[in-house]
Amino acid sequence: MTAFDYAALALFLLCWLGYGPLLRLLAMRSGTLNEDMMVVRRAWMSAMVHREVRIVDSQLMGHTINSGGFFASTNLLLIAAVAGILFGGEQALRGVAEVGPGEVSSRLLEAKLALVLVCLARGLLDFIWSIRQLNYALALIGAAPELHTEADRRGLGEAAGALLNPALSAFSQGVRGYYFALAAAAWLFGPAWLALGVAAVFCLLVWRQAASPAARAIRSARRLLEP
Repeated sequence: MTAFDYAALALFLLCWLGYGPLLRLLAMRSGTLNEDMMVVRRAWMSAMVHREVRIVDSQLMGHTINSGGFFASTNLLLIAAVAGILFGGEQALRGVAEVGPGEVSSRLLEAKLALVLVCLARGLLDFIWSIRQLNYALALIGAAPELHTEADRRGLGEAAGALLNPALSAFSQGVRGYYFALAAAAWLFGPAWLALGVAAVFCLLVWRQAASPAARAIRSARRLLEP
């Protein structure tokens, strides 16, 4: 690895590990899409416990679980493809080496593919944990009794929201793994492409969280729903 490879890899790790703390900082100052959605989900669960018929809530939750299952299965296929190349021997590595510019050592090529594999594997674990928590939340919706006191309704709604928010936060982290896996794949073309890819992915994710039309719309909805 050259000094440029190390510098690009350091930038990748800085963006990957620093994205979460930056979101928390933005959430405290101006708000982010993820933070605002937590308020929306808590309002959803609070409204759920006041409904006599919760079929719509169960259907929405089932749709979310199906989405998580789709992303997880796609992620698993990508992991199998990258792992097949990484552990497929010299011939498989030689075919991928032709993508990048110039001669690339097998060790460096393995490191590049391993970085993609790590991003995808981390995303798969997030999707699996998200699906498990969503199933717990679905069971909680189904088990919600007909509560007659407002305190009980509020308590159950808060408990359901506290379960749903981490589940969908894990889902968001899994989707984020796709973005960083794409940036890591750009390393196959050289360190400059890795640096450019991770910078583009980082800026895109931050913009979508803080300044996109969806973020502004959810922020307006949060002001209406937040007590």
